[in-house]
Amino acid sequence: MNYDQAVHYLLTLGRELAAPTQAAAAKFDLENIAVLAERLGRPDRAYPSAHIAGTNGKGSTAAFLESILRHAGFRTGLYTSPHLERINERIRINGEELGDEPFAAMFTRLQGLIEELLAAHKLRAHPTYFECLTAMAFECFARDRVEFGVFEVGLGGRLDATNILSPLVTIITRIDFDHENFLGHSLKEIAAEKAGILKPAVPLIAAPQPPQAREVILARANQVGSPVIETPQAFQIKEESSQNGFFRARVREISSGEPFEIAPSLPGRFQLQNALNAFAAARQLAVRGFRISSKDITEGVATTVWPGRLEKLQSNPDVYLDGAHNPGAARELAQFLEQRFAGRKIWLIYGALRDKAVDEIAGQLFPHATEVIFTGPRTSRAISAARLAEIASHHAPSFTVISSAEQALDQTLAEAAPDDAVFITGSLYLVGQVRRYWKQREQVAAR
Repeated sequence: MNYDQAVHYLLTLGRELAAPTQAAAAKFDLENIAVLAERLGRPDRAYPSAHIAGTNGKGSTAAFLESILRHAGFRTGLYTSPHLERINERIRINGEELGDEPFAAMFTRLQGLIEELLAAHKLRAHPTYFECLTAMAFECFARDRVEFGVFEVGLGGRLDATNILSPLVTIITRIDFDHENFLGHSLKEIAAEKAGILKPAVPLIAAPQPPQAREVILARANQVGSPVIETPQAFQIKEESSQNGFFRARVREISSGEPFEIAPSLPGRFQLQNALNAFAAARQLAVRGFRISSKDITEGVATTVWPGRLEKLQSNPDVYLDGAHNPGAARELAQFLEQRFAGRKIWLIYGALRDKAVDEIAGQLFPHATEVIFTGPRTSRAISAARLAEIASHHAPSFTVISSAEQALDQTLAEAAPDDAVFITGSLYLVGQVRRYWKQREQVAAR
């Protein structure tokens, strides 16, 4: 298969699910990915790894940790989801996404093995989209001889395809409501799924959690014998400052008494916590013999790139992309709007998927906007712009419905004044679509 054929085949596997549905999970559990990994020779065991779960911040935390390790001189693998523009973004080696030819070659080989296993009745069903990509990441990292792999959980944790890993450290970022149909309708149920990644004797880095979630995580850690490092008890923030939406902090590591400064390259106060998650994980790895200095950590944090999360595209007017697709992320974006753009006219281009808590998200974000433009990303999972307006327009001071996201952006930019701010948010699918279109606009303008 060539690249286009490989991507098309993956898409024919159906709607992307990072874990099986509740019904399928009872039947398959982690069987598919375990069978695939065994047939590949357990490539997931060819390198040390870190495993990261959580509702919000797990992608940023993974990106921070990978950057730290790369600055320390390690050849890294980074596996994340979802992608914004191209599926290759999910599998990165030493900071570079997997090329089209290696991607196609790897999937072609994997599909041959899958057909062999199906014919031998060793697989009860074709692996899902996410299981295939996870197996590809395991194998790509082994073949490219990475020295450390950083893996972000796709959905939940307990039944996620990444959970056959035997990591050296696990991280659970802040837990909130999202994907309730798959993970449960209470924070305790969701936390139990996330805590399913904990392994005996493997240290857990735990971000600050709601009390119900913290109780479940600590109980599970005690049950499996996983040492817990809670970042609020591991670090003391001595002083904090911000400039143009970027935060920095003077921090003291409590166990060593060592002071240091972190200045994440990603905007938003919440990135300080994500950076501390990665910092604590790097410290645990250093204890286990990995040569990671304080300088590696601070430089890694300061140079991390993670698109689509409060990503600024231009000034005059300010244009930002942010995938605030659940209530927790919406709270962080609302705080950013309040801190940075109070008194300015804010245009909010908003699109969402059907399984999201739209009314709650809108209730947090829309009061900060002057004008809301309802739109929709090009995916079968999207709520139509018109239906979105029916559901959430009562939260908006003023609103417009423009079905095409590209047209919504063009019209908003035509009407926005230089001192205004434009935010495209609500769905990572929307963020990726607009990001791709933005690049096209820039290419046309450059001609």
